Amino acid sequence: MVVTRIAARVCMMPLLVTAFAAGPALAQADDANKILKAMSDYLGSQKNFSASFDSDLEVITPQIEKIQFASSGQLEISRPDKFHGSRIGGYADVEITFDGKIATIYGKHANGYVQVSVPGSVDQFLDQLREKFGVVLPGADLLSTNAYDVLTSDVISGAHIGRGVIGGIECEHLAFRGKDTDWQIWIQTGDPPLPRKYVITSKTTAAAPQYAVVIRDWKIGVEPNDKVFVFTPPQGAKQLDVRALASFDELPLVKEGQK
Repeated sequence: MVVTRIAARVCMMPLLVTAFAAGPALAQADDANKILKAMSDYLGSQKNFSASFDSDLEVITPQIEKIQFASSGQLEISRPDKFHGSRIGGYADVEITFDGKIATIYGKHANGYVQVSVPGSVDQFLDQLREKFGVVLPGADLLSTNAYDVLTSDVISGAHIGRGVIGGIECEHLAFRGKDTDWQIWIQTGDPPLPRKYVITSKTTAAAPQYAVVIRDWKIGVEPNDKVFVFTPPQGAKQLDVRALASFDELPLVKEGQK
């Protein structure tokens, strides 16, 4: 049966990975760090850039079933202190604007927006958005000017797996291990060394759910229209309390009593 053949191949994967990891084809951690640092230095030095992305978030149900939530979006950054991004999925249609002083999170489904004061750089804005308000942008760690330090802050080991192809583009495939999470990144070969895929695997949750982001349509050095970083409330939109951010998430809200 086809299912049996597929199951057999899946069962063989750990053996294949073990054999590969033990062989000479696996480069040293120094190679992985060098490639990652080159990506971080390049992207961190760019003042203006934009990209589109597709993300997949896995959730584990109480029955240990993996459910995947997919979304797509785009982002535009003008350093040091301008950001615009959007993400749309089955449960979220969100736009985020930052002008250097005020961050606006607009939930299109609710036709409402939340504004918070977070003066500073794009790095500071992304940190505060996550730490204070629980708003996490797909692949946000890659956008920091010091992405290498952020990404490797709790790394135990790393390896250059080899090469892979993402969206028709040849990439260097790196894998890193941490205490609570493992992650992989695919970085475009040659110049410029742009990240093309980023996968985080949680080791603290049963069935090890993953969060994956594929990044495409990179545009580097294009001067943005400053108007994109200014939020203008759509007709009928209401300003909401910060607690409304929970309803802007890319996951469906769990009603009381629902498991």
